[in-house]
Amino acid sequence: MKRLLLLAVTVLTLSGTAHAWGWWNYPPDNEEVQLTSTNLPIVWIDVDGQYIDREERITGRMKIIHNGDGQLNYADTIAHPGQTIDYEGYIAIRYRGSSSFNISDKKPYSFRPIDKPLEDGGTKQKVKILGMGKDNNWALLAPYSDKSMMRDLLAFEVSRPWMEYTPQGRYCEMFLDGTYYGVYILTEVVSKGKHRLNLPDPGLEGDTITGGYIMEVNRIDGEVTYTSKYHPVSSMGKSYSDAYIHFQYKSPDYEELTSEQVSYITGRIDEMETALWNYRPTGTANYQEYLDEENFIDYQIAMELGHNVDGYRLSGKFFKRRDSEDARFKMVVWDMNLAYGNADYYQGWRTDTWMYKNNSNLYNEGDPQLIPFWWYKLNTNPEYTAALKARWAQYRRANLREDRLMATVDSLASVLTSHGAERRNSMAWPRWGEYVWPNYYIADNYKDEVDYLKNWLSDRIAWMDSQLGFDPNAHERGDVDGDGHVTITDVTVLIDYLLGGSSTDIDMIAADCDEDGTPNISDVTILIDYLLGGSW
Repeated sequence: MKRLLLLAVTVLTLSGTAHAWGWWNYPPDNEEVQLTSTNLPIVWIDVDGQYIDREERITGRMKIIHNGDGQLNYADTIAHPGQTIDYEGYIAIRYRGSSSFNISDKKPYSFRPIDKPLEDGGTKQKVKILGMGKDNNWALLAPYSDKSMMRDLLAFEVSRPWMEYTPQGRYCEMFLDGTYYGVYILTEVVSKGKHRLNLPDPGLEGDTITGGYIMEVNRIDGEVTYTSKYHPVSSMGKSYSDAYIHFQYKSPDYEELTSEQVSYITGRIDEMETALWNYRPTGTANYQEYLDEENFIDYQIAMELGHNVDGYRLSGKFFKRRDSEDARFKMVVWDMNLAYGNADYYQGWRTDTWMYKNNSNLYNEGDPQLIPFWWYKLNTNPEYTAALKARWAQYRRANLREDRLMATVDSLASVLTSHGAERRNSMAWPRWGEYVWPNYYIADNYKDEVDYLKNWLSDRIAWMDSQLGFDPNAHERGDVDGDGHVTITDVTVLIDYLLGGSSTDIDMIAADCDEDGTPNISDVTILIDYLLGGSW
């Protein structure tokens, strides 16, 4: 390998087309971008010119400067001494991702902090990074086809209030061996840990063998997988008998599992699928003992709000605790960079269809990885769909209110533009006005891209409202804080508002309980009476 690399360097140098030192680690088009100061943390990675492999980790060093939220960070540490070093030490690093690696020019990374170089026997260490909880498993996502650079973080932020666990991520600007590589997202990955999915390793018998496991619906992709005995189905319930659903073992890894543990977790998946497969709308939903239906509804809302073209079928992470704690499978939101109207294939760009019904498009295009039949079956249950509609209404009154969603988008965009991070990234990777797979919309600049995303979201929300029976102009009386519930918190928020406090973001119509046109102290009295069992 070293001889081949040396030969390649020699040939390219003689032809006059060689990149600067380190070209084999996929540098940006423009390697001369300068960073003076930024509002984002600055991440330096030094691998001393080694090739970063996709499979085997190599030793690197990482240094992160983060002077705190609202403070600037400076690349010149000599001119600006005394800056806050968030992390400094050795890491074991490799490339990560499937299409995000194979198709993107800008590559993502997986890294683990280690106590000393791998060649000296270094072992992984749990560290706290950028305010995120201590762990030893991290990723640097490389937004590339997502030119807004926010789709993953947007999905995390909107689903965080609902889900038991959603990864956290932080924007940063990264250098590799002294070359500026652009804006990255340093993020937690879906893994076990006190600050992640707090799951024990499975034991060998009794309750201990029942958890915890992390599995993933995904393509075979060279991994050892378990193949479902049930085939995916069309939107009408017809089985695609020549298509298969595969599950990857994520934690523990397959190599770490005993045959008894493999038998248990695959058997449990089979029991869940059998119960789902046998469900009929006129029968009993026996599958509910195997999956957390509320969690699956929340996951479906996240996938459908984003109309995620990879939703349900790729990176479909789910986990199981021990039976003594919770015997049901639960889903985790991950990998949304092709969602929110970004994909030009399989009708991912549309705002007026259900993605869980997308198997006919996938199948007709010859994609071997279809959506599991689970979602078809769940949506034939009238009780499930009624709960889905109620859940949608609850969230639409809270964090999925359109103004709050747009504020989240604007906030993420401001973080990237206020001190030039997006501009520097675009200098390193000039792609405006160009098609980057699989863009449906080709923006001319960053504002154009953000405007497209906001308009797409507005259209998507309106369509989902129409399908799920939610009237955005309706107000639930007494729901002062707009969280979908009438509770004592609404009384507190209303009183605070009337006293001139900080609770200014209230639903004025919902707060007007006596409907006299103005929220006042009488509305507090009526609201308390209602909570004590009275009527409006």
